[in-house]
Amino acid sequence: MNHLITTPHLSAPDDFYEALIDAHRELSVEQSHALNARLVLLLANHIGTQAVLRQALDAARRTTPDDSNPRATA
Repeated sequence: MNHLITTPHLSAPDDFYEALIDAHRELSVEQSHALNARLVLLLANHIGTQAVLRQALDAARRTTPDDSNPRATA
């Protein structure tokens, strides 16, 4: 795979969202940020392709609403 899939691809997106929320339950803000960082690194390792990871980073950055970020489009 050499491209980022941005169309809906999860077989059970609601179940994943629920599991993600449950994983954060009762964590402090710092613990929640650390969990997110570990999850990102685990998924990046699973993807394994630098080009796809760059596409994901670019897509995530473009969709971050931040008036101080000139690259943001949302």
